Amino acid sequence: MSISPATRKISPTQHPGVRRVSIFGSTGSIGVNTLDLIAAAPEKFAVEVLSANENVTLLAEQARQFGAKRAVIANEAKYAELKSLLSGSAVEVAAGRDALIDAASCKVDWVMLGIVGAAGLAPTIAAVKTGAIIAIANKEALVCSGDMVLADVKKYGATLLPVDSEHNAIFQVLDFDQIDKVERLVLTASGGPFLDYTLEQMKSVTRDQALAHPNWEMGAKISVDSATMMNKGLEFIEAVRLFPVSPEQIDILVHPQSVIHSMVEYRDGSVLAQMGAPDMRTPISYTLGWPERHDFRAERLDLAKVGSLTFLDPDHVKFPALRLAREALNTGKSAPTILNASNEVAVHGFLKGEIRFLDIAGIVEECLNRANIAELTSIEDIFDCDAQSRDLARSVMASISTKV
Repeated sequence: MSISPATRKISPTQHPGVRRVSIFGSTGSIGVNTLDLIAAAPEKFAVEVLSANENVTLLAEQARQFGAKRAVIANEAKYAELKSLLSGSAVEVAAGRDALIDAASCKVDWVMLGIVGAAGLAPTIAAVKTGAIIAIANKEALVCSGDMVLADVKKYGATLLPVDSEHNAIFQVLDFDQIDKVERLVLTASGGPFLDYTLEQMKSVTRDQALAHPNWEMGAKISVDSATMMNKGLEFIEAVRLFPVSPEQIDILVHPQSVIHSMVEYRDGSVLAQMGAPDMRTPISYTLGWPERHDFRAERLDLAKVGSLTFLDPDHVKFPALRLAREALNTGKSAPTILNASNEVAVHGFLKGEIRFLDIAGIVEECLNRANIAELTSIEDIFDCDAQSRDLARSVMASISTKV
């Protein structure tokens, strides 16, 4: 299952005038950048729904500023506070998982799915069923249940647009009408903050060091994933879900400058690359205006100022997450779901200071070795596997954390 070429040919007049939008994860980096773009062209958009996990204060500010019809906080304990902060406004307030799913089921033109982790799976499925244009920044949903999500995209006539800079880059330069002429896709990776570290140095890296990405401003979870390069492993699986190529046709190349966001190599030797300054508002803007391009005054790429572009093969010894992701995809069945769930638990443990940085990949590998790999035939199966994998990861992590 892949993005259909037909989804790239929707007429710009399908949604004339103001585009109605919902943003899930509006207080995270993706959501904030999306609203920044909307604020620059308020006449083109009407904000219907905004959601957040914990940041109730910012969610309320955003809802008032953009005149949202509904604000949803995932943490039900924050409902009363959100209700108070939006008192006197016309904004409808809701809280909890069911409220998120209900909000994602609202009929709008365009949905940004920026919820981090497997928590974004249920809202993703609900949004797809509305047949809207879906800008997906939640790679975990496709990693855990890509075939099911993409089957629903086809069934309900939705349009799935990748927001990750790498997949967005491929989407822009991939000739869907000549897929048979594609040699390979190349996902680029910055290498994260520890590219030049030795394994010995990586044993003692701190939380703050892992969060200090050299090129991108991102949330805590994705920053740590970038530091371990699990983010690129998840993106590899996501690329296999999104694009009609085999896993063997996808390579990963370390490119520290983050100027070339990804490349498509064709069988005639041509290599097409999408380039730009490292600013997530560029791919977001592409999806926000698609199939048209919006004017966006991003920092312009000055290649003379950049001076040189460098490329390296990834180091699979220092960054075993890349190997684990490929192995999980090759194993199939529940392995990608186990990979994602155990990684989320391990990253959370590292951020809390319970384990060391290098323990993250070790916990994931141990979970993949110990878990029961089984077929997942329904969304309920995926949720059950996710919960069981988290329990297993917590057990593995507890045995490690006592030694930290």
